[in-house]
Amino acid sequence: MTTGGTAMASVHHDGSGVGYDAPLGGAPVETLTIGGIRIARLSREDLRARMLADTARARSGALPLPRFITSANGSVIADYHRSPRFRALIDAADLVDADGMPLVFASRLFCKRPLTERTATTDFLLDAADAAARADVRFYFLGGRPGVAVRAAEHLRSRFPGLQVVGARHGYFDADEAEAICDRIRALKVDILWVGLGSPAQEQFAVNYRERLSGVAWIRTCGGLFDHYGGGVSRAPDWMQAMGLEWMYRAAREPLRLGWRYLVTNPIAIYFLATRTHD
Repeated sequence: MTTGGTAMASVHHDGSGVGYDAPLGGAPVETLTIGGIRIARLSREDLRARMLADTARARSGALPLPRFITSANGSVIADYHRSPRFRALIDAADLVDADGMPLVFASRLFCKRPLTERTATTDFLLDAADAAARADVRFYFLGGRPGVAVRAAEHLRSRFPGLQVVGARHGYFDADEAEAICDRIRALKVDILWVGLGSPAQEQFAVNYRERLSGVAWIRTCGGLFDHYGGGVSRAPDWMQAMGLEWMYRAAREPLRLGWRYLVTNPIAIYFLATRTHD
């Protein structure tokens, strides 16, 4: 899968500890520097409220472009410092939330006002779906292997009656198909576009095509999220999640694909969490 194009969005924070959305408007969001990345100090409830508010603004025309919302964990922090291209993509996001418990632990050690909780995307999808079902917010799932996003949509519709997942498509497409996909998403009047193409493809997609997706409130990157609800991939036990060891569970399940990745990225992430975390 490719997403084509190289255009970059502008950076929407000033390094002061409070994020802002200069071209988009809206209320300021307090941020912390964690591992060198500006991370929003938001709870899952805060994030859900922001999603609903941005949907209302997009529908009224007050939000001319979608917000690019992404998340960070240890792997993202390592790649952020190893790849200038990936760093530019993350810096182009309107909001980055904390998907990994190590970020929460680091904020507790080094920040006066630490993160209140982990906003894991896998959990937040359930919060968002519950709110969306009540407020008629329209979702679209883009990414994953053929059939996975469709099954994830079916699972969530059954779990949250009234939820409108108005479209779902796998993530295997060429750059020359991307504009037609965006046009289809706009025609369906999608409010929240969940993009699970893996990094850095999903972040590049958000940056490249946000202008073609006017009317959408959020482009929310989500990695392998659809696999958890439509692909039979289980999550780590709660105690491992609470201790920040979900990466170990995933590596044990897929040692060939993820074992080496974590072996390389974890020491880098730990270094930057220890040296680049502050209010």
